[in-house]
Amino acid sequence: MVGSVARALALLDALSDSEEGLGVNELARRIGVNASTASRLLATLEGGGLVERAPEGSYRLGLKLIALSDRVLARLNVRELGRPWLEWLVKHTSETATLSVPGAGEAITVDFVPSASSVVSMARVGRTSVPHATAAGKVMLAFAGPDLGASLPSTLEPFTERTITDRDVLAKELERVRASGIAEAVGEREPDLGALAAPVLGRRGELVAILGLQGPAARLPVGKRRALHEPLRRAAGELSRSLGGPGAAP
Repeated sequence: MVGSVARALALLDALSDSEEGLGVNELARRIGVNASTASRLLATLEGGGLVERAPEGSYRLGLKLIALSDRVLARLNVRELGRPWLEWLVKHTSETATLSVPGAGEAITVDFVPSASSVVSMARVGRTSVPHATAAGKVMLAFAGPDLGASLPSTLEPFTERTITDRDVLAKELERVRASGIAEAVGEREPDLGALAAPVLGRRGELVAILGLQGPAARLPVGKRRALHEPLRRAAGELSRSLGGPGAAP
């Protein structure tokens, strides 16, 4: 346990127990520290948006906590709400449908429904995306904010001869993804795998999940991939709306 962090958490708990704001001295008494220590902790929490100070000097919980709780609730709900759309996608496209959520710089598969075809691309729960070499990863880079793209290494690892390794080429690819709301990756991570992905947006337009389709690359030529855009976009838009979001991107 880190003492200062534990005391900061205790302050948040104390504020959550109070329907009205609490002053520094009362908060210090409740968590068992002196007033100067409580004041420094509160100033740090206020700087991070986790607490707010009223004009008369009392403190209350900050609005940043709403944003944090929204992210948690979205992850709890998205798998249950997304499952029917995975089944719908498989029924209407005959390809494997996947559901991923954004993680620390990567998209993580949390659910999938396999295709009923005799030759099928199997997804794997818990598998992470490669940001520059997968459809879900490109959606992450395009819709999760500019900081994620800036954090990519200067040299992009080639997984196949089709992997994008030039950052300028990747930037243009991400512009297309943002414009169309659909990302594609064919033979970029695995030579025989083709995939498409679409963002699922939350209440404030933030990326909360990614719906995808994948199958053998030979079964997904350009024309077939274009035909899959509309059902994938529809499913992502409907899942977004069920989570309180604006619908399909862009």
